[in-house]
Amino acid sequence: MKNTIALIQMVSSQFVDDNLMRVDALIREAAGSAKFIFLPENFAALAAPNTYQIGEREEGLEPPIRTFLAALADELSCWIFAGTMPLARRANGDIPTAGRVRAASIVYNPDGVEIARYDKIHMFDVEVADSQRHYRESLTFEPGDELVVVPTPLGKIGLSVCYDIRFPELYRLLFAEGAECLLMPSAFTRVTGEAHFEVLMRARAIENVAYTIAACQGGVHDSGRETFGHSMVISPWGEVIAKLGLGEGVLLADIDLDAVHRMRRDMPVHQQRRL
Repeated sequence: MKNTIALIQMVSSQFVDDNLMRVDALIREAAGSAKFIFLPENFAALAAPNTYQIGEREEGLEPPIRTFLAALADELSCWIFAGTMPLARRANGDIPTAGRVRAASIVYNPDGVEIARYDKIHMFDVEVADSQRHYRESLTFEPGDELVVVPTPLGKIGLSVCYDIRFPELYRLLFAEGAECLLMPSAFTRVTGEAHFEVLMRARAIENVAYTIAACQGGVHDSGRETFGHSMVISPWGEVIAKLGLGEGVLLADIDLDAVHRMRRDMPVHQQRRL
């Protein structure tokens, strides 16, 4: 059985209200063709100096981003896989250490109910040969520590985010939990994306005989950061079945769960591991 999905590519600013206006327009455009909609990492705010305050507001009685997405999912009767947003509490209600927030990916069902949450595990603390040079994500975000696989009509979705893609052991664990599609909303830098993004997407798909799905940030942001874009969907055989370039947009692709099952039957790597 095939299902059409829609990936939303953005060039998010530091300002939540402006970004949510774009999210609203893009999701409404996508919902005309797909009932499974994927947002990028940092869709609500990218490189915002008030990230902690944004996360604090999302823990109040009327969290603006979460309320907005829940209402939109309910109105349009669609699934929304909400990239990442800052949250000032862990999933268990505890407060993160050192004044940090969690980079949380939340899944909304067509009734607007939050049914799953994944907190990004691997922090992007690296040196990159671009205008920013020094990236220290762990100064703002506390890493998560829990795997999440979500059963949906699209299949079992293993959740991850951006830099997680460089750690194949995470996806082996998601595979072991039954994941048939691997989700990795991203904000890759232009430099690292040009060198590695598609290779990593295809590798994770081939290794795990699963679809890989990445809605991305893509362009030059008001903070000066430059992201790679190229939102894409990779088949379990490692083929690029849909891809964007730079800039804002909506990418449609068909997911065929029968293809996953057929390929896993024909090439049963999950039964043949010896280490």
